[in-house]
Amino acid sequence: MIVLAVIGTLAYALISTVIAGPPNVPDPLTTSGMHTLAPGARWVISGEISGGDYVVGNFTSVRPLGASIEVAAYNSTEWGRFANGSVGTPAYTIPPAPSAEIVYSAPYTDTFYFVFTNPYPASSGLNVTVYESTTYESNVGGDGFS
Repeated sequence: MIVLAVIGTLAYALISTVIAGPPNVPDPLTTSGMHTLAPGARWVISGEISGGDYVVGNFTSVRPLGASIEVAAYNSTEWGRFANGSVGTPAYTIPPAPSAEIVYSAPYTDTFYFVFTNPYPASSGLNVTVYESTTYESNVGGDGFS
């Protein structure tokens, strides 16, 4: 009888796990929000991108309207250089603009860092509030990219 109870419990656990499917973990590169950046300040989102997958989205400066924001994406090696104050070469850049579309396809699997920067000098005193929205898009199966 105990053996049947153990078998029944294990069967229930396995079947309920299969029915529930894998856990839904949000991707850190699928995000949106408003961020206020002081002159020269930056805000970063990062996450692993599989080779051939995409990050798409956009940004718009909302306060003051028309103020520029710069966006650059660094792989893990170049991010290390950039974050330590050395010259890092971005894999993708959007020059200063009040708004733009973001479309980045990773050529290989790595952790990428998307850096949103207020390009104005500290002497300007210009804080810029930016709205950003990004989505991680897989290039695997049935999504129109295959």
